[in-house]
Amino acid sequence: MSNVSGPGTAPNRDQAFVQLVDQYKDQVLRMCFLSLCDKTLAEDAVQETFLKVYRTMESFRGESSVKTWIMKIAMHTCYDINHSGWFRFINRHVTPDMLPEPAEAPCDERDEELANAVMRLSRKLREVILLYYYQGLNVNEIAEALGISHSSVSCRLKRGREKLKNLLEGRELDESEDYTN
Repeated sequence: MSNVSGPGTAPNRDQAFVQLVDQYKDQVLRMCFLSLCDKTLAEDAVQETFLKVYRTMESFRGESSVKTWIMKIAMHTCYDINHSGWFRFINRHVTPDMLPEPAEAPCDERDEELANAVMRLSRKLREVILLYYYQGLNVNEIAEALGISHSSVSCRLKRGREKLKNLLEGRELDESEDYTN
């Protein structure tokens, strides 16, 4: 990323951008798909994410990892799409075999059950669960990506795990609970 920040010739900047896209496009696509539950919208979100990355790569200060920075942009892009007026009409049921990149092994019933449970979590809980377990970001990186405190991430992870456990044990979510963290 050293040739991304600071002044540089256009070819170096373009080459650095191509490397970023090659390295992170699949991860960003899968994260956007899990967030938006629609392949076409996820592809649009990936395009928009990398346009934003290209426009702002010279202002990247290195205060977080490149992956965290890109995931933060992707999450904000998905958030914007999620809050558009027509988004509420999309079928949001997702199974593991619907993911853009096929798994190495076929999905079994337990995988599908877990994916469905994760997708039933509130947006706030689902985001931290996906970033932590799926993207491999640590608590500090998630806090940076979502613009929330370290303690909020820890709290959401704990609540998300509890909700997943309840769902997988056959207990229903209490939709009336308000999660402020």
